[in-house]
Amino acid sequence: MTNVAIRQQLHQYIDTTDDKKVEALYTLLKSDMNHDYSYSAQELDILHERAEKYLKGETKTYTAEESHKMIRQQRKKQ
Repeated sequence: MTNVAIRQQLHQYIDTTDDKKVEALYTLLKSDMNHDYSYSAQELDILHERAEKYLKGETKTYTAEESHKMIRQQRKKQ
């Protein structure tokens, strides 16, 4: 089923279902609907500082797999 077809079915369902079901759907989806997040000046400063350090070769980045491995090793130590 295409995304267009899914959207059409959802629109039809929302338009015709009872209010309790609409409220339940809204409750499930409301956290995903908030796209108004922005970084504070302090957060941006930290991100820029980290980027500069990376570009200068002062810090290392890790893949997701490497990060998971390090976390697992730390948990084993505890």
